[in-house]
Amino acid sequence: MKKVTAVLLKHNGKLLIAKRDEQRELGNLWEFPGGKIEKGETAEECLTREIKEEFQITIKVEEYYDESIYEYEFGTIQLIVYWASWISGEINATEHEDYKWVTIGELHNFNFAPADIPIVERLRREENEFSA
Repeated sequence: MKKVTAVLLKHNGKLLIAKRDEQRELGNLWEFPGGKIEKGETAEECLTREIKEEFQITIKVEEYYDESIYEYEFGTIQLIVYWASWISGEINATEHEDYKWVTIGELHNFNFAPADIPIVERLRREENEFSA
C-alpha cells in the first residue's frame, strides 16, 4: 500500500483544490494537493516538500484531519490528510492542469479522485464548524 498525503490548505475561507493533468493517472480529476511519502520522510515533511514542488509556496502543516484507503486498479493507497496554512510565496502550479480556491459548499461541483471523496463528504458534513 502506498502512503500518500493531501493538504487542506485554507486561505480566506476557501480550500485549495487541484485538477490532475490529463496525461497522468486519474487525469482530469480534482484532488486535495499532496503526494507520495518518500522513504525516511514523515507525512508532514512530505506535504511541505510536495506543495513547494507543485505550487512554489511554503506552508505550515498543522493538525491531522483524516485518512482514507482506496483500492485503485494500479494499487491501493492510504491518503493521509492534514490542515495547513499558507506561509509565503505566490502560487505557480507546476504539475496540475488547474487549481481553484473553493468553499466547502462548492466541493460538490467538482469530480474528485475516489480516495478524496470520503474527505469531501466529511468536510461537507462539518461545514458549519469550518465556517465558524
